[in-house]
Amino acid sequence: VTPQVTPQVQELIKVLNQEMNRQEIQKELHLSDRENFRSNYLKPALESGIIEMTIPKKPNSRMQKYRLTASGIRLKDSLGYIKEGE
Repeated sequence: VTPQVTPQVQELIKVLNQEMNRQEIQKELHLSDRENFRSNYLKPALESGIIEMTIPKKPNSRMQKYRLTASGIRLKDSLGYIKEGE
């Protein structure tokens, strides 16, 4: 069963191929507004369990990165997004 995700979360899934920090993801999505990114892309993806933090105990760490979870990888595959290097 594929969870319902917004078009913004689908775009996030599409560009997330490895562990990436917020700035890298925003750059890939061509987004400059940090608050828009957090509320419409990052927060819904985290809450739905599609992505996860690499340092969950320190959500505001400057070293924080994000990666797809197992369900995020399955969703990416089901949406037909090809991973880099394939």
